Amino acid sequence: MIWLMALRNIIRNKKNSLVIILLITVITFLFFIGNTLIGRAEQGLRESFIESITADVVIQKSGDITMNLFGANTPVIDEFFTIPVLPAYDLVMDVVSAQRGVSGVTSQVSGKVLLEVPGFREPALLAGVDADSYFPLFEGIQLEAGRFLEAGEYGAMMTVERADRIAYLGGSRPEPGTPLLFTSVGDTGFKIREVPLVGLYRYRNPGQFMNEVILADAETVRVLNSIQTASSAFQADGAATELLDLSLDDLFAGSLSPETGDASEFSGASPESGTGFSAGELDLFLSGSEPAPVLSPAFGGDWHFILLRLAKGVLPGRVIAELNEKLKPLGAVAVNWRMAAGNSAILVLLIQTLFNAGVFLVSVAGIIAAVNILLISVFRRTGEIGTLRAIGAGDGYIRGLVLAENIILACVAGGLGVLGGCGFIRLVNSMGLVIPNPLIASLLGGGPVLFIGILPYIAASSLAMAVVLGAAASLYPVETAVRIDPIVAVRRG
Repeated sequence: MIWLMALRNIIRNKKNSLVIILLITVITFLFFIGNTLIGRAEQGLRESFIESITADVVIQKSGDITMNLFGANTPVIDEFFTIPVLPAYDLVMDVVSAQRGVSGVTSQVSGKVLLEVPGFREPALLAGVDADSYFPLFEGIQLEAGRFLEAGEYGAMMTVERADRIAYLGGSRPEPGTPLLFTSVGDTGFKIREVPLVGLYRYRNPGQFMNEVILADAETVRVLNSIQTASSAFQADGAATELLDLSLDDLFAGSLSPETGDASEFSGASPESGTGFSAGELDLFLSGSEPAPVLSPAFGGDWHFILLRLAKGVLPGRVIAELNEKLKPLGAVAVNWRMAAGNSAILVLLIQTLFNAGVFLVSVAGIIAAVNILLISVFRRTGEIGTLRAIGAGDGYIRGLVLAENIILACVAGGLGVLGGCGFIRLVNSMGLVIPNPLIASLLGGGPVLFIGILPYIAASSLAMAVVLGAAASLYPVETAVRIDPIVAVRRG
């Protein structure tokens, strides 16, 4: 009964009803179109990075500075930032292996180098990978020429887009077999490494950032970064341990070898024992120091990141929360794909936040306008509301009546806004617009022709937003209607 009366009141107050519908429709339309574009970009970016480079979860060394896979997320700091190696690598891997919902694991060591090919040089991002586990993990990497990097070999792979750009800018197009020269600069000076190009690949959903990445063997990246490979604790051989027991006189009290006539053998190392004496061991003894121990994997490592792919349906947020509880004592932290992707992914989130902040401000202005219109409508219906109260209508009935009217208006306006947005998107898609920027193309679907996909959850959010907007605009007018004195209202009517 109350809904029928609300509908009758809407029809009787056509002018005010149409103004409110138009106002909420415009706000809903803007919300739907804007969030569809941003949501599609977010979805495209997420799929692109997870399938190609970051996976679902990334484990890195914990610290005050947030990191992506190739540096710091703060541009000012990034220029001087060195990615720390992941501590307690073996222990972290044990934690990861025991985590439920993880379907695949690989490791990565990263670096920034100057790439040089015949006739051309440019900066590049270098990802040192474990070939056995890396390529099966990322189905977004598609081989175009040559072959995939194999475990245990020195080599590198680059994207087809980078190879084409090198050819366009004046260098010869790199092909499989072309030598690539990498140069890095660090605290220990220049490091130069030459490896062959073993293959060209492309990402299923490419982006400008990803095209800057070169995949290489992990050992090459470690050498360029001056990272000492983790191994088991140092074990001296028999000659070295015997040498430490010798005195300085014993060391130089050697005799000539009867076979060769030289002093290559010393009294502390007999021919029968088979223990030779090297210059390195002599230098070790004279220096009075022991060799610097190489860090055990339990205390350090030679990888920067561990990348995790999750099973379908597993929520990354839950996995990250569980892992962080276990990893905190080990000095490591788990982050999501957006943090690992860096500024390009964070920028989309920032744009979405700023856009919705703008929509919120527009909505506040719309609510104020709708409140004024509804107040005028309530004052015009003072006699009607007074009569209803005089014949026994309670506060709840009056509240329900006014609220029902506004909910109906908001639902109609929300539906019109979403339908209008869908029609606009279909119109744009039918025009076949070409996207000149490859980054924008990758965000909106990956193809050169503009196609905007309609996201059902954005449509549902837009309808919900319209209803909330209508309900919020009703609060003050409803209380105003309830406070109308029936006697005074009947006299005025």
